[in-house]
Amino acid sequence: MKSKHNNRRDYYYWRAKKEGYRSRAAYKLIQIIEKFKVIGRGDVVVDLGAAPGGWIQVAREKVGEEGYVLGVDIETIKRFPWRNVKTIRADVTRENIEKIIVENLPKREADVVISDLSPKVTGVWELDHARQIHLTQKALEISLKILKSNGRLILKVFQGSMINDVLKRVKENFRYVRLFKPQASRKKSAEIYIIAKGRIGQRHRELSEER
Repeated sequence: MKSKHNNRRDYYYWRAKKEGYRSRAAYKLIQIIEKFKVIGRGDVVVDLGAAPGGWIQVAREKVGEEGYVLGVDIETIKRFPWRNVKTIRADVTRENIEKIIVENLPKREADVVISDLSPKVTGVWELDHARQIHLTQKALEISLKILKSNGRLILKVFQGSMINDVLKRVKENFRYVRLFKPQASRKKSAEIYIIAKGRIGQRHRELSEER
């Protein structure tokens, strides 16, 4: 007899197969967007850790013909048929990755950055947590360099002792910050998502500090 955990996993897996999404993770992004309205028509979206492309598909549905989606991953992502979707193979931890990303954006800046980055899990929790937090911190660094003022951000993070440092920095740079675990996430998973809106521009931050 299957457990409820397995039934739930199977539901999103088979739903993705039926509806044409490349991964069950697509429903995590769908549920985040439904609740927080993070991506809208016409947005320029950068997807970090995009393979195999489920989040790209969802983002493209939301931005429509007027928007643009750039997927970045260390693995090759199978091509999409849309003219306003591009993918590049690159390591997000490499130096000057922001320059490569910006060169592939139509307006040289993004409205939204989304990150579902995860390391290859070893099963050693302390190591996996530290590696995932490192990736999340890199995604945040990239976001702060490429997001426009008032931009939006979605970051996956593994819950644990190191999450507070990431949250602190996000709160320093965005006006609205929430934690959210989508229904499509497995119950036993340590993942949770940081949703941030209202990227604070450098000039605004300097004025606030002066006050």
